[in-house]
Amino acid sequence: MATNRFTDQMQAYGRWKADLNQAIGHYQRWLEHNKMSSPEVDLRIYELLETMKSDRLSIAFVAEFARGKSELINAIFFSEYDRRMLPSEAGRTTMCPTELLYDNKADQSYIRLLAIETRLEDTSIQEHKKEPINWTTITLDTNSSEKMAEAFKEVVRTKRVPAAVAVRLGLLNAEDGEKNAIVDIPMWRHAIISFPHPLLKDGLSILDTPGLNALGNEPELTLNMLPNAQAVIFVLSADTGVTRSDMDMWTHYVNPLGADTHHSRIVVLNKVDTLWDELKGEEAIHNSIATQCNSAAKMLGIDPANVFPVSAQKGLLAKIRTDHELLKKSNILALESILATRILPQKQTLVRENIIAEIGHMVTQSRDLLTSRLAAVNKQLKELQGLSGKNEDVILHLMKKTRAEQTIYHKSVESFQNNKKTFSSKHAELLGQLSLTRLDQLMARTRKDMAGTWTTMGLKSNMKEFFDMVTNSISQAGKQADQINMLIQTIYQQFQKQHGLSNTRPRLFSLAKYKRDLERLYHEAEAYRKSPVTTMTEQSFVIKKFFISMVSHARNTFFQAHQDASSWGKAAMSPLVARIKDHKLQMEKRLDSLRKINESRDTLKNKISELEDAAGKLDIQLSELNKLMETLMRPLEPAPGESASQASQVA
Repeated sequence: MATNRFTDQMQAYGRWKADLNQAIGHYQRWLEHNKMSSPEVDLRIYELLETMKSDRLSIAFVAEFARGKSELINAIFFSEYDRRMLPSEAGRTTMCPTELLYDNKADQSYIRLLAIETRLEDTSIQEHKKEPINWTTITLDTNSSEKMAEAFKEVVRTKRVPAAVAVRLGLLNAEDGEKNAIVDIPMWRHAIISFPHPLLKDGLSILDTPGLNALGNEPELTLNMLPNAQAVIFVLSADTGVTRSDMDMWTHYVNPLGADTHHSRIVVLNKVDTLWDELKGEEAIHNSIATQCNSAAKMLGIDPANVFPVSAQKGLLAKIRTDHELLKKSNILALESILATRILPQKQTLVRENIIAEIGHMVTQSRDLLTSRLAAVNKQLKELQGLSGKNEDVILHLMKKTRAEQTIYHKSVESFQNNKKTFSSKHAELLGQLSLTRLDQLMARTRKDMAGTWTTMGLKSNMKEFFDMVTNSISQAGKQADQINMLIQTIYQQFQKQHGLSNTRPRLFSLAKYKRDLERLYHEAEAYRKSPVTTMTEQSFVIKKFFISMVSHARNTFFQAHQDASSWGKAAMSPLVARIKDHKLQMEKRLDSLRKINESRDTLKNKISELEDAAGKLDIQLSELNKLMETLMRPLEPAPGESASQASQVA
């Protein structure tokens, strides 16, 4: 029905990832077969495969209430059920953040719901996810779309509580309601829905968020979930235009994500069918829609071409009824095309960059090692072929020369070992700078100081001091990482210059993404610190919210940085160590061959034959690695109606 359909490309992406996993497994078996594996390499490959399994293309939908966000999700992803899956009719709108995904580790489909009362605990949503027992679980019957849709209504459930309870949960400001009033609040804090939909099985993850108040009340959404999404789709409504709450949501939560080139923001003007006035001609209707798009773009400060007018309701209806004309008019396919041609290739590029940084680097190391071996074999082969008919003195001279090279080589290895000790010492200092023990001590001290202060000014001062120290610590770690990178590059260059071991390059370490993460967190903390709401909120809740959302996120960032730095340090010298060991082995083999040839001229012919055979095997191994690298670098399949060259340009 359409070209560049997101569904088609998502399935192609799933096949691409499966091929990638297969190629990585093939490489692991190749290493074992050629006796080039090691426990460290096996561990790195295992971790990468596990990361690939859990990796998802995350698309977040953000909008104020009643903008048709859930209906848009239904229209794009779930129309084949011939009904609304997510509740989106009037009065039934998403009340808690809802994630839709496929949990390949679970033995059944489910809805997991986290009680709203957990907001009173000192535990983040991310930590709760590690303990399914903390969630209410509903089993999904995937054989019945009606039963599934009915079960999904659970996420919009509310309950009535005294205003004081809502205030204590942080869902209502004390001055916004009467003391003895009864108010409606969401039943659940967070929902996770897992079922084997083809797109979800291929790695799609959808985040359906509630309105502005929910985003403000659950900082994990803005500090973690939205920034981690590959695309954020911001939904407006044609019948309301850009309201004040829309503008607040855009300014505080969506627009800042544009600073990171790894994320895309898509603005959708929904409900354009409200402008389909039957008393107007097609051109007049088109002009009305264009005017609304231009107005929205101007208020948001973006190009009008980046505002997509759609009718989610008509798009869903058209797909269910197979109404081609209505589907085209709804413009849903244009939005799907953007997801297929911009978001998916962007995600694939990120995955491939990570693969090249890990497996690609390892394959390159293996290829460089084989190239070095082949060069050594060819050198030795040339030497032995040149010995035919030569006298004993020539062979003895060659043996003497090889021993001299060996002596020089051993001295340079001693120098390398000293440099390696220096690297280990510097690396330990880096890990110390990223130490969680130091951070936990700072967190405990900050919490104690905040609890002991008598003034809001004191609270805010403690917040600022904490993040000043955290950002300074990551900045110092970044400088240390730069120094270590310079050191390791010098070590590699010196050894290569001395022994002609070309092509062996170290993998450098960067804290850039962690610095970006903490900078974003710092600005979020500053906004929270300066917010009038913080001033008016009870002190204990301010402290709790600050630690659950921002401080815990900072700790997780340090944990990940420490983990990456530790893994990198263990593997940083591995390529050079492998080349040194191999070079040593090749020299010993060369000397042993010359010694045997000197003892018996009959050995010469056999050695030449052995070397020719070894060179042939190395050529085959290099060819296998080159094919493997081609698989790793293969672009996504072109979408229907798109040429392969166009797909590669996008990717």
